[in-house]
Amino acid sequence: MEYRLSTKREEVDVKAVHAFLSNCYWAEAIPFEIVKRAIDNSVCFSVFHGADQVAFTRVISDRATFAYVCDVYVLEPHRGKGLSKRMVEAMMAHPELQGLKRWVLVTKDAHTLYSRAGFKALAAPEMYMEVNRMGLYKNPAAFR
Repeated sequence: MEYRLSTKREEVDVKAVHAFLSNCYWAEAIPFEIVKRAIDNSVCFSVFHGADQVAFTRVISDRATFAYVCDVYVLEPHRGKGLSKRMVEAMMAHPELQGLKRWVLVTKDAHTLYSRAGFKALAAPEMYMEVNRMGLYKNPAAFR
């Protein structure tokens, strides 16, 4: 069975994305409504195997100067088939994401994948700052 990549937000299987993200290290316990809102406000790339969504990437962007790549995954049985490479190629070629001054992402183990698309280590990491609230979704009081 062939794989199909879609950038149509209405095709995203939000339940499937939530099922993966709510169990991964970077978004553990994320509420469904937050995943839905994030998808609604992003450029999304979904890969389907038949009717099943098996891979996903989300790009947060102002579509003018900046893009942040996040929530990238390929389900275990579908890894090693070039799907992440295909999503990165589609992301970098997407018409709404052309001419951006800066792209960023955070990855624990996919540096080789992204370096093929031109990503490099931060040129000036001392200039970057963050507020990192790992574990936020495990604390429902944080959403009040």
